Amino acid sequence: MTKNPPPEVLRPEAMIGVKKTRLIKTAAWVALLGNAVLAVLKITAGVYAESLAVIGDGIDTSVDVLIAVMTLMVARIIARPADASHPWGHGRAETVATALLSFVLFFAGAQLILNSGADIIFRKRREVPEFPALMVTVISIIGKSVLAWNQYLFGKKADSPMLKANAKNMSGDVVISAGVLIGLFLSILTGIGLIDSVAALLVGIWVIKAAVDIFFEANAELMDGGSGKDFYRAVFDAVYSVPGAGNPHRTRMRRIAGFWDIDIDIEVDPALTIREAHTIASQVERAIKGRVEGVYDIMVHVEPTGNTEKESYGLQEDRISNLGP
Repeated sequence: MTKNPPPEVLRPEAMIGVKKTRLIKTAAWVALLGNAVLAVLKITAGVYAESLAVIGDGIDTSVDVLIAVMTLMVARIIARPADASHPWGHGRAETVATALLSFVLFFAGAQLILNSGADIIFRKRREVPEFPALMVTVISIIGKSVLAWNQYLFGKKADSPMLKANAKNMSGDVVISAGVLIGLFLSILTGIGLIDSVAALLVGIWVIKAAVDIFFEANAELMDGGSGKDFYRAVFDAVYSVPGAGNPHRTRMRRIAGFWDIDIDIEVDPALTIREAHTIASQVERAIKGRVEGVYDIMVHVEPTGNTEKESYGLQEDRISNLGP
């Protein structure tokens, strides 16, 4: 009777882990509730105090609420098992969502720049913001600091690029709120309402910078890049630790929802039997898993020692020095 494949072959979510999905959902709910409260406070106070910078900060926080909703949706998607249309599973949904997050942030920042820039260029007269705007901004700095640390801890535990990106986004929000606070203080101190518009402009620029950084990080994974030479060095060292395995080459590493998918060619004695060569390949797999954390799958291709076939893709030792850290 044919044995059933191990559960992780049939269910990639076993590799992604129920724990990871639970952590992502918990982090999303914390972010959703926390940002919803802060967004309502800031927009309400901004309208009452007639502060464009505080309203813009509130809009940016409202975007974080949408991000939390998107995170909850992604947590459901990545837990789905592989199917005929997605044989690798649905883990990349997290990376796609991270890229979409960057676009949402970019357009929010651009809108804020356009509005505040128009006030400055056309010298629109603005009233000096009232004191409640200061109080709400201080509350925002404290609240966002707590949320950023919370998302970072959950992102680290779940090894989630999406949560880590969101933590980075919220850390930027702390800087944004600090800039708004300085702008409000100077505006009230000097009696010049236009300073509030300048602060809003700087907030918009910071939001766009954060969006661009997040996009390039997500794009590296979508393009199957950004592995870094340290990971490749660990793979090569693992191969050399197995007796009978040599010349690791045509090596490729890519991330899928925080896990590694690795392809590698090795050379063995051509006089070995297929069973003996397979045993060495299996030992190489175990050695790599022992040195590289979070391996989703490894494909080891065995070649006879001295093979002269030209390789058109993948990396070998003499080429990893060109990679980043």
